[in-house]
Amino acid sequence: MIEGFVRAHRDRVRRVPNASAVMSSRAPVKGKVALIIGGGSGHYPAFCGLVGEGLADAAVIGDIFTSPSAEQVYRCTKAVEGGAGVVYSFGNYSGDVMHFGLAEMRCESEGIDVRTVLVTDDVASAPPEQREDRRGIAGDLYVFKVAGASAHRGDPLDEVERLARKANDHTRTVGVAFGGCTLPGKSEPLFRVDPGRMEFGLGIHGEPGVSTSELLPAPELARLLVGKLLEEAPPDADGTVALMLNGLGSTKYEELFVLYRYVSELVERAGLRIHHPLVGEYVTSLDMAGCSLTFLWLDEELRELHDAPARTPAMIWEVKR
Repeated sequence: MIEGFVRAHRDRVRRVPNASAVMSSRAPVKGKVALIIGGGSGHYPAFCGLVGEGLADAAVIGDIFTSPSAEQVYRCTKAVEGGAGVVYSFGNYSGDVMHFGLAEMRCESEGIDVRTVLVTDDVASAPPEQREDRRGIAGDLYVFKVAGASAHRGDPLDEVERLARKANDHTRTVGVAFGGCTLPGKSEPLFRVDPGRMEFGLGIHGEPGVSTSELLPAPELARLLVGKLLEEAPPDADGTVALMLNGLGSTKYEELFVLYRYVSELVERAGLRIHHPLVGEYVTSLDMAGCSLTFLWLDEELRELHDAPARTPAMIWEVKR
């Protein structure tokens, strides 16, 4: 997969030597903070599709739904760090936390300043008072975008870390699954959803939801998703949200647009301004049927970084003001 991906996008990325990772064709950049993202395969365009100008400097890639090893993360870090420090960012999963953490310790022992920013946007996976325990799902994209834009404009390491954490603190996601995903080589999905039912609060590694309910038509599903996110608005929210309606692998774009009609109506009815909505596949889970809704609550500082241009194999990010 990595070889094919690099061959298809050799103008923008190249393979990290002797590692399960890809790096921007411009990396390393001397004096620039390096942003390294990563996790298991099966989520394209996350993670390798988000490597490029204005976003991540590199992505470390594990097997399907499996964290990359500490050795792979270390080799990637050595290849892309430019002397100004490194930010690791990834979803809050135990394997990723362990392996990136071990790589961070090894790099620190060699004098490389590494900071880790976990993404914890999944509102269904833990209550608000335990937000640090939540999983990272589609909100990864917004945290990576803010951190990448900050690093790209030349911010120092402390500032890139601060802004990445701020983006995570302002990002919320909730999702539903209509059917489980199937690992390559297997004939049965990791979980099944009965006809006429849906799973609420899914993960992106084949985990079932936290609860099962009746399958809702688009207007009611929109009300459920939007209502859950509105309950979790940050205290300093100023009424503008970047919004992403994300397909998980098998939900057709046409279906997402049907749902987005009702989502956007509800958000605007709540008095919020929608900024640069994204409707499509951004963080998938192989062939899972379902979708997630993400809000990034913007202020002027976050909006500037959100709107900064980026060009990667999977995204040409251009925001018209």
